[in-house]
Amino acid sequence: MNFWKTIAVAAIAGATLCLPARAEDRINAVHFTPTQVGFAQSFLRFVDKVNERGKGIVQIDVRGGPEVIPNTQLGAAQQSGLIDMINNPAGLYLEIVPEGDAFSAATVTPWEARENGGWDAIDQIYQEKGNAKLLAWVDTGVGFHIWTVDEPKLQPDGMLDFNGLVLRASPLYKQFFDSIGAQAVVMPMGDTYTALERGMINGLAYPSIGYKAFGWDKFTRYRVDPGFFGMDVLISMNLDAWNDLTDESKALLTEVAQEFERESSDAIRKEDEETRALLEQEGMQVVEMTGEGRQKFLDAAAKSSWDRMTARDPAHVDQLRDLFN
Repeated sequence: MNFWKTIAVAAIAGATLCLPARAEDRINAVHFTPTQVGFAQSFLRFVDKVNERGKGIVQIDVRGGPEVIPNTQLGAAQQSGLIDMINNPAGLYLEIVPEGDAFSAATVTPWEARENGGWDAIDQIYQEKGNAKLLAWVDTGVGFHIWTVDEPKLQPDGMLDFNGLVLRASPLYKQFFDSIGAQAVVMPMGDTYTALERGMINGLAYPSIGYKAFGWDKFTRYRVDPGFFGMDVLISMNLDAWNDLTDESKALLTEVAQEFERESSDAIRKEDEETRALLEQEGMQVVEMTGEGRQKFLDAAAKSSWDRMTARDPAHVDQLRDLFN
């Protein structure tokens, strides 16, 4: 009896040893800007950290940027499972998850949102509406600026005079511009250079990050302060792809994501300062809104995000406003 028992145990052990080890998890990823732009470079640093620490566990394969999937289609591509991971602003797929407006309107940091429950709350919303698992809210601490071809004028109250300005806009801030009487045209980033060159627009709104890489500074010689909105750039995964990962892969990605939120914020602030200084050295002039008009401008920006969310789906507005402001 003991003989056959020994044979059986040996056979089971041998079969177990012959089982193939699970290969490392592979994740396909796309970023929203061309590779040379600072936002893409930031994401690639995240990828490098994961791939270095995740050898034998999980690896991210970057397929490229908007030349692979246009950034306005990234949310839908992730939702359907066409791509596993995206690096993309929440503002570019608000039609799928309107609550993404909370990021641009936020006055808390990513790590504060994790501590107060805001991150878990909005992550659950993205899972339900976007079939997405949020990993990180990155590149925070800087905002958008208005850049113009011609010297801008200020209204008597200190707000920018929008008469005569035709601004390139994204879906994120089109409603805001409309609310303050600015003429805004929504167009892809890739079309902006030609639009400036042909005089179709004479201004735009964008962070300083990547501004020179797009070549827009060839036409715009004025930056209007203050900046408005906050960065809403996210790293997220298709929920089904996330659920297919091993627990070890999930833990590693989560750990690196939380570390990178702080690292990317520090790096992007530094790049913002250096880029604005360089542009000013090259002749970019700064026009500063003042007084009551300045505050009116900032208040309208914050209000527009919550108003848009309310119009699309008011269910989570009060909860998210409490957690992100």
